[in-house]
Amino acid sequence: MIGKFVASKAGHDKGQLYVIVGQEGDCLYLCDGRLKLLGCPKKKKVKHIQLYNQTVEPELLRKLENKEKVLDEEIKYAIKQYNRI
Repeated sequence: MIGKFVASKAGHDKGQLYVIVGQEGDCLYLCDGRLKLLGCPKKKKVKHIQLYNQTVEPELLRKLENKEKVLDEEIKYAIKQYNRI
């Protein structure tokens, strides 16, 4: 599920768009590149998010899956591009 776009369904960030950057059990680590950065991603349970079928561009997805260095600006840009669709 890493690299997919999601929206928060519950909490003070309801409706906020994120990218999944990690997974641990039934919890996901989310980043938006603005408030929730890669250094300190938001931890949210799967039941509290809405999963979209769209994923980030292939190059960014490869970096996330291989745990290579990814910049917060890359995540922010991916979300910006997704909002244009």
